Amino acid sequence: MKKLILKILIFALAIFFAGYLIPGIAVDGFTTAMLAALVILAVNMFIKPVVKFIALPINFLTLGLFSIVINIALMYAVVYFMPGVNAEGFLPTLEMAGGLAILSAILNMFL
Repeated sequence: MKKLILKILIFALAIFFAGYLIPGIAVDGFTTAMLAALVILAVNMFIKPVVKFIALPINFLTLGLFSIVINIALMYAVVYFMPGVNAEGFLPTLEMAGGLAILSAILNMFL
């Protein structure tokens, strides 16, 4: 349970600072970033495995590169439906999804 809470806090901090570091991303406050982190982790736990299973043939044909498209699409969906988190286009969403994917990989190595 401690690992999950720590992961949520680190993701919230990453989302909060993404609003300052990435031009085109706007986050209203830390509370909004915390809620966005919860939504992103829930999407990654429940929706992402289903989407990856459905897209398995396409992912196989592209040698795994379609996973990047899935990550960006899910991030864009979270940003679109999340009030208080705004992304102005594809590239800021790509940068945010890439940064959170790298952060998630690092956290999974240490936690």
